[in-house]
Amino acid sequence: MVEITRLFWKKAFTSDGILLGEVESAELDMNTWQIINLFIGLTDEISQKLGFKHPFLGKIHVCLPVANVKTIEETAILNKTLDELKELKQCRE
Repeated sequence: MVEITRLFWKKAFTSDGILLGEVESAELDMNTWQIINLFIGLTDEISQKLGFKHPFLGKIHVCLPVANVKTIEETAILNKTLDELKELKQCRE
């Protein structure tokens, strides 16, 4: 078991080794008490590659379902490449 705050601020990399950004938050399913999504604060470079317009202040955050996470140890490693992530739909309630 891992304390949830230990997940935050870990760098998130795609399966092809590209730095996406950092884990900044998580969404918890209150019925099952399981984390279902991670929120990643994207780097400026990745924001542009994914087609987002960077805000004047702050970062772009994306919702990433945990099914796309391969491991989280010192860093979060995804099981998707950057091109595969472009095809994912955003998280919805």
